[in-house]
Amino acid sequence: MAPLDLAAAPFNLDEPAMAWVHATRDSFSPRDKLAQLFVLLARGTPEQTAEQVRSFRPGGITRIYSPDLEVELALTRQLDELSPVPLLVSADLEGSRMSLPLGTSVPNPLGLAAVDDLEATTAISTLMAREASAVGLNWSFTPVIDLNVAWRSAIVGTRSYGSDIDRVERHALAQIAAFQANGIAATVKHWPGEGFDDRDQHLVTTVNPLSMSEWENTFGRLYRKAIEAGVMSIMSAHIALPAYALALDPDAGAQAYRPASLSRILNQDLLRRELGFNGLIVSDATGMAGLGDWGPRDQTLPEVITAGCDVILFSDDPNADLMRLVKAVADGRLSQDRVDEAVTRVLALKAAQGLHTPRAVADLDHARLLVATDANQAIAAGVTARVPTLVKDVNKLLPLSPARHHRVLVYSGGVILPFVPNPLPLSVPIRLEEEGFAVTVFEPGMDVHPRDFDLVLYLFAEETTLGRSRIFIDWVKLTGNLFGAMSRFWHDVPTLMISFGYPYYLYDAPRVPAYINAYGSSEPLQAAVVEALLGRAEFSGTSPVDPFCGSDQGRY
Repeated sequence: MAPLDLAAAPFNLDEPAMAWVHATRDSFSPRDKLAQLFVLLARGTPEQTAEQVRSFRPGGITRIYSPDLEVELALTRQLDELSPVPLLVSADLEGSRMSLPLGTSVPNPLGLAAVDDLEATTAISTLMAREASAVGLNWSFTPVIDLNVAWRSAIVGTRSYGSDIDRVERHALAQIAAFQANGIAATVKHWPGEGFDDRDQHLVTTVNPLSMSEWENTFGRLYRKAIEAGVMSIMSAHIALPAYALALDPDAGAQAYRPASLSRILNQDLLRRELGFNGLIVSDATGMAGLGDWGPRDQTLPEVITAGCDVILFSDDPNADLMRLVKAVADGRLSQDRVDEAVTRVLALKAAQGLHTPRAVADLDHARLLVATDANQAIAAGVTARVPTLVKDVNKLLPLSPARHHRVLVYSGGVILPFVPNPLPLSVPIRLEEEGFAVTVFEPGMDVHPRDFDLVLYLFAEETTLGRSRIFIDWVKLTGNLFGAMSRFWHDVPTLMISFGYPYYLYDAPRVPAYINAYGSSEPLQAAVVEALLGRAEFSGTSPVDPFCGSDQGRY
C-alpha cells in the first residue's frame, strides 16, 4: 500500500494522531478491519442501537434521533463505553423536516438560498453544528452541491442551494466552513454531480449527461472549490458520468454508465488523481436500486471498496455483507492493501475529529445550554422569516385580511414525508382561524359553490421525497374526482397557491393568479408564511430556481 499523506489536507494530522491511526489499524483483526468500513443505519431504540454496535463493531453509525435529548445523550455515553475505537456518528443535517428533532428547526438549503445571505447561512450552519456536536454527532452528509437544473427531479428538489452555480458555491462553502469549525466533518454530495437527470438514484442509476468541458465548468468547479476549502469527505453516488468513461475508452459501452459508487475511474482517477482529493470517500446508501441495478450484492458490495470508496453506507444485513467482503479478500477480488488504505482513511477522519484523544463525557446539563436554546430559536426564526418568496400576485390579492377574505376554502394534500405512511396536516388552516378567518378544509365529496367563499387556498407540502419519480399536482386525488380536477375557481374567487416544499407547481397551474414558494413545511416556516400573508412581514425571499420551469406561461 502506498503511504497516505495524513499530514496533508484535509486530515492535517500531527505526529501523535498519525501514530494513533497506524497503531489502531495494525491492532485490528482482519474481521474488525472490514467492520470499520461500515456505517450502519441506527433507526431503532437505544437498546437496539447499542446491541448493533456491541455485536458488529462498525466504523460508524447514522443515528435517526428521537426528540428526547436525555435518552439520546444516554445512548451517546453508552456507545462511547461499548466502542473500543470511537465511532463516527453521522446524520444528514439538511434542515427543515431533516432538522434534528431534539434541536432547533432551521431552513433547508433551498430556503437558505432564497434568503441568499452568507451571514445567515453561516449562522444557521454554526447553530446546526454546535447542537449536533453537543449530542455526539461528528459527521454530516452535507452540504448537497447538486444543481437543481432538471426541475422535474423529486430527489434534488429542496436539498440543493438551487440552480445557479455561483449561489450554490457561496452557500456550500459557507456551510463547510461553519460545520468544520464547530466539530462536524462535512461531506459534499452527490459525486460526480446530480441535477441534470430528473430521475432518482434510489430507483435507478442516474446519469450526468454533461460533456467534460461542461462538467468542469459546473460540478468540476464545485468539487474543486470544496476540496480547496478542506472538505473532509465526499459521497460517491449511484450516478454515471459517461463523458469521462468514453473519453478514456470510446468503446466502453455499458461500462460508461457504471455508477460512481462502483467506478474506479471516477473515484480513483478523476476524484483522487485529477482533482487531488485526499479525504474520505463514502458511498451513498448501498441499498439503492442505482447500485443494485449493476449486479448481485455478492458482486457489487466488494466493488464499492475496490472502486475507491472507503466506507460502505448502510446495510440491511451487516453480517452477511461482512462475509461478502471476507470472501472477496479470500478470493483476491479485494486486496488487503486496499482494505488497509480504506481503514486508514476512516481512522484518519476519526483522528481529525479529535476522537483519538480523551473527550468530555456527554453531559445533559451542558447539552441543554447548547441545544434548542431560546437564542438559537431566535436566530433560526429571524432567518426563517426571510425565506418565503412571493413569485407572483397578478391581481394584488395580498395582504389577506379576515374582513375581505373571511370565508376560506383550503385544498391540501398535507405534508408528505419519506418513511411516514400518511400525510401530516398543515397548521396553516388553524393559524388562519386563530387570526379570525372561517376556514373550511375540502374533503372529497364536498359540494363547492364559489359564492360560499371569499378565498381559495391551495396548500402543498412536499419537500424532496425519496423513492418518488415525480412531484406534481394530482388534481384528481386533490379534489376527489375528474370533474373536480377540471374545476378552476380563480376567475370567480380570489385564489392563492402556496408550496411548502417543491417549488415548481406553476407547471401544473400556470394561470393561478397568486403563488408563493416557502421551500419547507416546518412549523416555524408555516408561521412565517402566515405573518407575511397578513402583511405583518415582508416577502423578502428571492427565487433560487426558475419557478416558471423555463416557460413564460406561468408568469401571468
